[in-house]
Amino acid sequence: MNLFYTILHYFQKRGFEVCRRIAERLGIRTRVVRTSFIYLTFVTLGFGFAVYLFVAFWLKIKDLIYTKRTSVFDL
Repeated sequence: MNLFYTILHYFQKRGFEVCRRIAERLGIRTRVVRTSFIYLTFVTLGFGFAVYLFVAFWLKIKDLIYTKRTSVFDL
């Protein structure tokens, strides 16, 4: 059982943080978004997981393109 929690902790700490970012944008709890993705995956037989990966890829590309600059001299 300890191996399970180690793997779970690894994915929670180093995941794509898609659920957290969506929850912050919508102003709801992260747990609700995670649960929604889980239910969507079971109901649609994997489509929810595909949506999750697409959003993770899109957020990663967005982060690479748009960088937060603190001043004009950071160019």
